[in-house]
Amino acid sequence: MSSEVKADRPLRAGIVGGGQGAFIGRVHRMAVELDGAARIVAGALSSDPARNRASAAEWFLDRAYDSYATMAMEEAKRPDGIDFVIIATPNHLHFPVAKAFLDAGIHVVCDKPIALSVDEATTLKTLAEQRSLVFGLTHTYTGYPAVIEARERVRSGQVGEVRKVLVEYLQDWLMDPLESTGQKQASWRTDPKKSGESGCVADIGTHCENLLEFITGLEIKSLCADFRIFVEGRLLDDDANILLRMNNGATGVLTCSQVACGESNGLSIRIYGSEGGLEWHQQDPNILVFKPKGQPHQRLEVGNGYMGSGAKGVTRLPSGHPEGYIEAFATLYRSIIRDIWRHRSGVPLARDYPTAADGVRGLAFLACAIDSARRGAQWVDL
Repeated sequence: MSSEVKADRPLRAGIVGGGQGAFIGRVHRMAVELDGAARIVAGALSSDPARNRASAAEWFLDRAYDSYATMAMEEAKRPDGIDFVIIATPNHLHFPVAKAFLDAGIHVVCDKPIALSVDEATTLKTLAEQRSLVFGLTHTYTGYPAVIEARERVRSGQVGEVRKVLVEYLQDWLMDPLESTGQKQASWRTDPKKSGESGCVADIGTHCENLLEFITGLEIKSLCADFRIFVEGRLLDDDANILLRMNNGATGVLTCSQVACGESNGLSIRIYGSEGGLEWHQQDPNILVFKPKGQPHQRLEVGNGYMGSGAKGVTRLPSGHPEGYIEAFATLYRSIIRDIWRHRSGVPLARDYPTAADGVRGLAFLACAIDSARRGAQWVDL
């Protein structure tokens, strides 16, 4: 914990959603408790009472609630109530759950997307600001040390002026109509009532948008999107290709698919500037390739002394020991927890993690992509 904050105990966390059958709940639990700075003590893990009780028993929770509304109200009253809540529900519940806890004066960590519309997202952003509450958004990939190193190298001018960015996220888990089998994750992600107006782009394309803007510091100015549904009977997109124009004149291509045979979690980004390039692949997360102009490519490995201060500050293990998804998730939690202690200590927040503002930005990107696709892949300003 940084010197300007006084931390005298682990923070108490609650969780809504993430019970039996949801892998992301276990991920949150491992990540938030990894550094010993917080512990999940309360939850409303499922809307199904039996599953909720069984999940709470498995987690040895001190307090289990039948509904998030009751949880928010009761925890706000307790002297030993939770310091923050984790929202790990399907998308359509993010807004009402987040609003309930913000209204109760409780800090929020929410899975993306922050809500289902820009208006809802803006409401949460405004509410968090008005109440001076911490709001973290789990764009997990920004927590990788190699991604932070890439950001520092772009921001310090080592690649020169960014000219082109290629970012992709390829999966194959929805190649077949899993939703028709009752598979929980597929069922809600392909249901417009629970996922919103987009499937693939909302689920993984927004990670591409966030990663691109996080590393480059640029903003997408306009886009041209082509959505596709390849699985017969599916209601939401399972594949998309999007052309991008950035606010500095750079161009980009964003492609995402959940029907790309043979791909498991293929998130990759390539950045090309006037003085060099960068390349990172999430499935080889400890390696960042730097391509300085006129020189051999450099294979940079997390954990070595030549990495910048940002990457060093979030690296937990010596070089050669792989750090992955859980550690990246935990890095976000470490930053969010520090800000909660800053809030308690009356110190200005650092906000060095994705916030509600990033959630608004992501939904603005998504709304424009949907608009462009519906217009037959016309260019739309963001």
